[in-house]
Amino acid sequence: MKVAGEHYRTIWPEAGGQVNGSQMVAIIDQTQLPHRFQTLRVDNVAGMVNAIKTMQVRGAPLIGAAAAYGMALAANADAGEPALKQAAHELLTSRPTAVNLAWAVDRMLQVLLALPESERSASAWREAAAICDEDVAINQAIGQHGLAMLRPMAETLKRPLNILTHCNAGWLATVDWGTALSPIYAAHDAGLPLHVWVDETRPRNQGASLTAWELQQHGVPHTVISDNAGGHLMQHGQVDCVIVGADRVTASGDVCNKIGTYLKALAAFDNRVPFYAAVPTPTIDWSMTDGLREIPIEERDADEVAYMTGMAADGSMQTVRVIPAGSAAANPAFDVTPARLMTGIITERGICPPGELQRMIKESNP
Repeated sequence: MKVAGEHYRTIWPEAGGQVNGSQMVAIIDQTQLPHRFQTLRVDNVAGMVNAIKTMQVRGAPLIGAAAAYGMALAANADAGEPALKQAAHELLTSRPTAVNLAWAVDRMLQVLLALPESERSASAWREAAAICDEDVAINQAIGQHGLAMLRPMAETLKRPLNILTHCNAGWLATVDWGTALSPIYAAHDAGLPLHVWVDETRPRNQGASLTAWELQQHGVPHTVISDNAGGHLMQHGQVDCVIVGADRVTASGDVCNKIGTYLKALAAFDNRVPFYAAVPTPTIDWSMTDGLREIPIEERDADEVAYMTGMAADGSMQTVRVIPAGSAAANPAFDVTPARLMTGIITERGICPPGELQRMIKESNP
């Protein structure tokens, strides 16, 4: 995607960049958006773990890509098996909910440990790049399947198609294109008139800060709303479709996504609004069938609820407390939407009801 007319991915090996003889990885620091566009260089595993924990990189597919490059950075320093396994452990514990992280780390370990130690560093960079390229292709395919779904919806209307999304599942959450926003970008680029309702997504405001920013960069009409406005809009016929991303999806079609997704699904179900999750197949955890009982839900720092950061009138960034001193705050980062509330799952292989995921994937395998 483009920022001020220049193409960017969210993560890339620094071309020619060397730190102590080792290649670096560049990332977009998402904690600075939307007010500042800033890139950072990461040159070791600890730096990548910190970037994932602090959400300088976030979104399930991008976390997987970042972890893959974290393993490449680890191989730069020490390609021995004990060092690689230790790096894998550090990356795996950085954030527990998104399944892509474990998928990418396991894939990197399998590839690297099968090779002689002397070949592991170069192979690690190639494999991490391959994971990133695959992510881009997957998300482009999600966009095309989503476009095929949105086109007939739009053609029945005499006004722009209204789509509601929650959190950020755009190109900033992936290597490029995005998951939930990929169909929106594809539809916009195809000339379909549409408008996006953007949930602010407290407590970190990824919708207001990230989704609105990237939609603006791409020229997609949108409006930021408070998290609690979605149900009201659905009651009044102002939402035609909801598309969200996912951090983990079970084999039975339960969808774990940013906190607040479940409430949107309830409102959509009550108002007969189609509700879809856009999901790359690496985000599906085939080992789980009961999302409510099996998916680990990350509990983040209470300060994310207690404080908010924004740009003051003088252009400075300021953090203010918004709850009383002494009040406790809970901060579960995700919730689980049961499959029964989902209209369908959009993957790179096609679209299906949540209960038919395994059949669709099996039938679409070459």
